[in-house]
Amino acid sequence: MQKAPILYDYFRSSAAYRVRIGLNLKGVAYEKHTVSLIDGEQKGDAYRALNPQGLVPALKVAGHPLMTQSLAILDWLDATYPDPSFLPGDKDERAHVLSMATMIACDIHPLNNLRVLKYLKGPLGVSEAAKDEWYRHWIAEGFEALEKVAQPHAGAYLYGDTPTLADICLIPQLYNARRFSVSVANYPTLRRADETASGNHAFADAHPDLQEAL
Repeated sequence: MQKAPILYDYFRSSAAYRVRIGLNLKGVAYEKHTVSLIDGEQKGDAYRALNPQGLVPALKVAGHPLMTQSLAILDWLDATYPDPSFLPGDKDERAHVLSMATMIACDIHPLNNLRVLKYLKGPLGVSEAAKDEWYRHWIAEGFEALEKVAQPHAGAYLYGDTPTLADICLIPQLYNARRFSVSVANYPTLRRADETASGNHAFADAHPDLQEAL
């Protein structure tokens, strides 16, 4: 019997949250290995030997090289388990969904992840209030643009009525925004996708509050 994939995970990592959603949507059972970002376990020799970048997630599948970077892992999952697909088949629609996903994963999230916020407060000596303002600024700028881009083709989700890669990226980012008390009242399209996803077990079961908080 083939061993289940191992997900190197941290419950509040947005990128790991995306992969949990993706695995759930594909119906892939997996084992979790928690890498505590708060305790700095990702910087330790043991994890760096596995993933030199020292980030989560990483996915270990028997017979395959270790996979890192959430979008690369999600792409592999989509190629390996094509139903349900994370992307539309039409090339223009596919580009639209990829654009929304990368707005979140490449433009919003990197400016607001834990290591950036810790660097702002540590070596740069930024105050807690200034750090929070940094976070709110980039969330607001990103969400305002995403709301406008999504509106023309949105349905129950960011694109139509079935979840796509864009929603897989959105839901963790909305979770983090609320953790930092960022209002999402002005983004009805994003909120509708979030409300729809909350009733989908693949998204709900991946929520940080339901993971082992280590």
